[in-house]
Amino acid sequence: MTQTASPQVRHLDALVVGAGFGGIYSLYKLRNELGLDAIAIDKASGIGGTWFWNKYPGALSDSESFVYQFSFDRELFEQNPWKTKFVTQPEILEYLNSVVDRYDLRDRFELETGMTSADFDESQGTWTVQTDRGVTYVCRFLITGLGLLSATNIPDFPGIDSFQGRLVHTGAWPEDLDFAGKKVGVIGNGSTGGQVITAMAPLVGHLTSFQRTPQYSVPAGNRELTPEELQAQKDNFGANWDQVWNSGLAMGFVESTAETFAVPPEERERVYQEAWDEGGGFRYMFETFGDIATDPEANEAAAAFIRKKIAEIVKDPETARKLTPTDLYARRPLCDSGLYETFNRDNVSLVALSENPIERLTENGIVTADGELHELDVLVLATGFDAVDGNYKRSDIRGRNGELLKDHWADGPTSYLGMTTAGFPNMFMILGPNGPFTNLPPSIETQVEWISDTVKHLAATDHAWLDVKPEVETKWTDACAEIADATLFPKAASWIFGANIPGKKRTVMFYLGGLKEYRSLIGQEAAQGYPSFTSHTEALTPA
Repeated sequence: MTQTASPQVRHLDALVVGAGFGGIYSLYKLRNELGLDAIAIDKASGIGGTWFWNKYPGALSDSESFVYQFSFDRELFEQNPWKTKFVTQPEILEYLNSVVDRYDLRDRFELETGMTSADFDESQGTWTVQTDRGVTYVCRFLITGLGLLSATNIPDFPGIDSFQGRLVHTGAWPEDLDFAGKKVGVIGNGSTGGQVITAMAPLVGHLTSFQRTPQYSVPAGNRELTPEELQAQKDNFGANWDQVWNSGLAMGFVESTAETFAVPPEERERVYQEAWDEGGGFRYMFETFGDIATDPEANEAAAAFIRKKIAEIVKDPETARKLTPTDLYARRPLCDSGLYETFNRDNVSLVALSENPIERLTENGIVTADGELHELDVLVLATGFDAVDGNYKRSDIRGRNGELLKDHWADGPTSYLGMTTAGFPNMFMILGPNGPFTNLPPSIETQVEWISDTVKHLAATDHAWLDVKPEVETKWTDACAEIADATLFPKAASWIFGANIPGKKRTVMFYLGGLKEYRSLIGQEAAQGYPSFTSHTEALTPA
């Protein structure tokens, strides 16, 4: 076994943390376009970020395939072999690996290397990043793509350590898991839970869904696209992406501006049914009518249609009742591949935890409040993530004057533009708190391009670093909250506002003003010479 004689210290222009969409594109921009000495690290053993870890059955994009990819290279787009409306996890993982190889980036990734700490040296204008591999990186620019949904949330159920079966979280799915014919329990029924339940049910002996919150979901409508549709995506590349950049959600469709009650009831039903048949959660919420996310009565009309569908699909009235939500339709809009139909299977049962909570886990399964033991061989936790800031708070990141990022965010995560935070100069976050709530690849491209342009600006000047002004960060946070409060989303208990983590403060974590306006704002910031930042202009001390 080879042993390292002493800790390694490597000096770089830039260090990227993460190997997902954001990390890959950042490395491409920094290395291939700017010519900087840059590498990327990731604790995983492979490329892919979220799509490396989330290998659970049924994992599927909920953005349509023609906009769930990079757009910066038209040839890359035209050579992509995807042929379905939505894309599976293995396809996305293969795609990301092909991008890394296409641009000769693989040898610039240091895998199985996790960041354990990062400290900013104000006198040198550099970041010192420690890793769990004994390698220390000293760099001028730190770009973090830690993952919006990657810090797994594992609830502390009483007796969880006593369970003798296989316990897995969907965000860290083991490739050796054999669940065929087994008794399987799934806790959680959000986007991931719905996918897992639907995909596993035909293969297991029995599946018990432990439902925490009933969800509104519409069909995904996934299907193979026709040759004509695929060719049209290539032919209309420019127009399609222009629409994306000038839209709110970047989902590849024109968001409706029609008001729900401006049309008669039969027309509303036709519109809802057409969206149901076409498929897609975001299409149902945002392409039908423009006021579903802002007007309570319009929201109720859209929700009532879904509730009616649940009653029509689910055969057992009691199961249908438990599955039917009664609150606002104001979480991330879900779509599925036959979720409600799955509960008509003889080998699927439902436990509504709001009525019959989990009392404890035993070595054989789950005991609910009614005293029943639900025997399990496998327990799947589809319990989501400590979203947005989870991985940042789990890391020891220290900025100016040794301030710990976790302390800086003690009252909730804050940023300016979702990419910078006061007191942490030259640290640029991809999908940091209060970034745009959209289809993610277009937002990632938008942010990475702004970050790389800013790095280029700094590298060409004597500015050692840029640090956003605290009052600007506060103003951006307030603006994000004000925009969110004009919608119904804050009124629903959702991970979008941190409600899924016990003890986590409910706070705004996204900019809901749309991608078009966001791109305008960040463009103005750069064009005006970064007026929202203070700069340190002394020359860097040579390493």
